[in-house]
Amino acid sequence: MKMVWSDETKYRMWLDVELAVCEAWTEAGVIPLEDMEALRGAAYNHQRMMEIFETTRHDVTAFLRSITETLGPEGRWLHLGMTSSDMLDTGQALQLVAAADLLLREIDSAIEAVREQAICHKDTLMVGRTHGVHAEPMTFGLKLALWWDELRRQRERMTAARESVRVGKISGAVGTHATIPPHIEERVCHHLGLDVAPVSNQVVQRDRHAHFITTAALVAASLEKFATEIRGMQRTEIHEVEEPFGAGQTGSSSMPHKRNPELTERICGLARTIRGNAVPALENVALWGERDISHSSSERIILPDTCLMLDYILSIFTHVVSGWRVDTDRMWQNLESSRGLIFSQRVLLALVEEKGLSREAAYDIVQRNAMRSWDDAQDFRHLLKSDAEAVQHLSTAEMDGLFDYGYYTRYIDDNFKRIGTAARTRAGLTHTFGERPDPIFEWLP
Repeated sequence: MKMVWSDETKYRMWLDVELAVCEAWTEAGVIPLEDMEALRGAAYNHQRMMEIFETTRHDVTAFLRSITETLGPEGRWLHLGMTSSDMLDTGQALQLVAAADLLLREIDSAIEAVREQAICHKDTLMVGRTHGVHAEPMTFGLKLALWWDELRRQRERMTAARESVRVGKISGAVGTHATIPPHIEERVCHHLGLDVAPVSNQVVQRDRHAHFITTAALVAASLEKFATEIRGMQRTEIHEVEEPFGAGQTGSSSMPHKRNPELTERICGLARTIRGNAVPALENVALWGERDISHSSSERIILPDTCLMLDYILSIFTHVVSGWRVDTDRMWQNLESSRGLIFSQRVLLALVEEKGLSREAAYDIVQRNAMRSWDDAQDFRHLLKSDAEAVQHLSTAEMDGLFDYGYYTRYIDDNFKRIGTAARTRAGLTHTFGERPDPIFEWLP
């Protein structure tokens, strides 16, 4: 990802765009073939470009002059009919597509890591929590299946965002094609593996870039959600899951016992930064007239930084999920720690559905025993068996039948089958990426 957003790559993309335009002009009979043959050997000089920039204060003119200084008369054909943004926005589109492909690879790795863990722990019992309080039994695999499905939705969004920015424009100063006809634009974009922006002014419209950045923020938001859950499960009082912690690693300079969830904390911190980048991306949509340059300065920061940070936290998340320690014994201990209170709804429904009590009467029986269990630290199941009104409606055998963990997990397989069905459906609809015939991206790993 660092290579995608390096100056070396950016200027290489600029040169690719310039030469693609020259090739199109050559096919149109404007540039003589012998001049085009000389132009194919053109190269920019970064050091010379920086020297020229000190005078021009314009990176595009400095870039072009660093090339034409090494050429003969054929240098006059560079940038023919173009405006700076023809080169800048089209070259930037190539970088964004390359970055999106790398992000999609990382998302795929994260999906696979979560999928493997979800299947492994499909039947691993744990307590489900709402408001941070024990609710009802579930499985760890079901929690991960939810992440699995969410990551696949994020992949679809990133694929769509990639398509949104996979456009070029070679339409001149205000998008009229007055100095460079549409067939040149079409030829150039086809050569570069881009779609043509159907209509443009001096720039590719920034709603496309806002789509890309807000999609990255959405992916990061999911990663923060997962990381926050992992952090919570690593709390000493819960301690059901723990990040990878290597031999010799230290968690604190002062407390040798510490094993902190620093990786998932890092994910959360960077996700917030990515989310912050969505604001300037959205504000860049509104430009004066056919363009101004207010978007340029922020994009030089938010586009590479967002891609780099998202790529990084996706990698961290995959590492955490692939190497974490899952304490299934602690999950069972925590499940039992609320002394049977998690069966309260099951008893309530049995009294209403099977015994014919009104909901209010059934709720009163169950709640008063639940409150005693909370306040006096007694087992809810034992309290119910000692409650005269409860015993009047439910036998001991019936109560034992209600306190069955299998009741809560009997549809887990159905959930996993649904995910599989959804995956097959999506596989038939999802756009494939990375299948471009052009050689520009051969340097990518």
